[in-house]
Amino acid sequence: MNLKSIRGLFVRFWKTEDEKISLLRDVFVALIAVLIIIAFLWAYTGQWFGTPMVAIESGSMEHPDSPFGRLGTIDAGDMVLLVKVTQKDDIITHGEAVATQDYTYHFYGDFGDVIVYRKDGDPSKDQIIHRAMCWLEYHEAYGTYTVEEYGIMNETSVTIVSLGLNAYRPTHSGFITQGDNPHTNPTCDQVGGICRDPIKLSWISGKARSELPWIGTINLFFNDLVTGNFWERGEVTVTNVHPDSIACLVLLITLLISIPISLDIYDYYRTKNKPYIPR
Repeated sequence: MNLKSIRGLFVRFWKTEDEKISLLRDVFVALIAVLIIIAFLWAYTGQWFGTPMVAIESGSMEHPDSPFGRLGTIDAGDMVLLVKVTQKDDIITHGEAVATQDYTYHFYGDFGDVIVYRKDGDPSKDQIIHRAMCWLEYHEAYGTYTVEEYGIMNETSVTIVSLGLNAYRPTHSGFITQGDNPHTNPTCDQVGGICRDPIKLSWISGKARSELPWIGTINLFFNDLVTGNFWERGEVTVTNVHPDSIACLVLLITLLISIPISLDIYDYYRTKNKPYIPR
């Protein structure tokens, strides 16, 4: 079969009015579109054959002054893309960014990178999405600590009042993390009972880049259904989504549904009102 024959088959497949073949064609096109989107997300995030995004379940990164729809901040019901990190310098901490006042490193309403990690690197534990506040370096040979962002150099313990750390003595280096929401996270994770130890690079799933607002609500809803949280009185995560975010999601879905319906209606009336021209 030569190239011309293949081209002819493709043209007939694409233009056919046979209902069964048309259905097959539509499914084929939909699959190609999905594969292109997934490939783009993998390429952008570097998370090849992994999960390039996560749905936000809690309000630990919310900002009290967020506008209607909560765009620009990480809120329950959002979907966030995760860019892979391979070294410490891939992450700009809050302390670094504040020191330079460089708005290139201003993400989701504040300075510094937001990271997603698993406590102790345990894959069976839920992922946590919080901001990297600073890097704590532990000098094992001397039993001392350095946190450059807060001017701590070779001290025998770490005290940072703004993060709630007082005579803190971890046994390894890592990031100190904290949620943006001051009501639920008044201190850093290492004090607030979220993760006692500094976050090792190997525990990090990725850093947050870009978001799909409100879309994650659908994921949370079906996750609650699958896990049985609705009727087993577990933690119903979808209830963490704010009413304005749900309203925006409903409006978005309505808009997406109305576009093809409007086109169909327009095409119907255009065909109906078209004058009949006898052959």
